[in-house]
Amino acid sequence: MALAAKICGLNESAGVAAAVDGGARYVGFVFYRPSPRHVSPQEARSLMAAVPPNVAKVGLFVDADDATIAAALAAPLDWLQLHGAETPERVADIKRRFGLPVIKAVAIAAATDIAAAERYVDAADRLLFDAKPPRHRNGALPGGNGLAFDWRLLGAQSWPVPWMLSGGLNAGNLAEAVTTTHALAVDVSSGVETRPGVKDPDKIIAFLRTAASL
Repeated sequence: MALAAKICGLNESAGVAAAVDGGARYVGFVFYRPSPRHVSPQEARSLMAAVPPNVAKVGLFVDADDATIAAALAAPLDWLQLHGAETPERVADIKRRFGLPVIKAVAIAAATDIAAAERYVDAADRLLFDAKPPRHRNGALPGGNGLAFDWRLLGAQSWPVPWMLSGGLNAGNLAEAVTTTHALAVDVSSGVETRPGVKDPDKIIAFLRTAASL
């Protein structure tokens, strides 16, 4: 099965075009104001106009209330990605309330964090494993910090729902990450940027070319 790639944190038309033209399976838009990648529902809707139906549009939220999610649905989202401390009950409620499939991010720093994924297998449609933000790092976001975790933690794991690998990925380390984890889907944001919140179309294309070769 071909590796599926998601380009997350898109906020400019050039990045969206590069993701679509490069063969991304998913494109992500961040509805979390502290993020430098944040877009408004209106901005997201404009950017999504260039996304064809075969590319899934994902909205990323962090501990969002119902009103925030409902407002974002002014843009035609296909998936909701929850990247905060949402409980399994909250994940299931959001899925039921808004009628869209849900990706739940699980923050990983050590083997003990893997167990947290088990709590979500009955609530989420897909899991996403990302690096846990370090406590000592000022301004660290729930995701998109350019940090990787020990990929070997996932090498022997399996879950009854599909999952994605994220955290510190780029075109240079993608092959190693996939070989180590056996991931079938990957998610990148900071690894295709020139600085936080600024996507580089050339880096997006390079990442997607590498993904297509695996």
